[in-house]
Amino acid sequence: MKGDRVEIVVDAGDTTRTYEVVASRAGRRVETAVRRGVVEVSEVTRSGSVVRTARFMATRVLALVEQPVPREDSSEKPGHSGRPLREDPET
Repeated sequence: MKGDRVEIVVDAGDTTRTYEVVASRAGRRVETAVRRGVVEVSEVTRSGSVVRTARFMATRVLALVEQPVPREDSSEKPGHSGRPLREDPET
């Protein structure tokens, strides 16, 4: 979803570095995977093709923070209270 992002904090010897991978367009999402000692963070299209990938050694990654865009639920839209439109007159 556009706006999804992942922050990666990496140990760079005497300091730390922070990298960010963001879903830059509508319909794209950010996926993370840890395989064979490597952390991969990829921006992926709807069809599943990878747009860009960031790879880090797992032993150097200090933090991996996923920050999804808040999704609107149909019951949370303004003016909708979750009750039926018409109350039962007998209650």
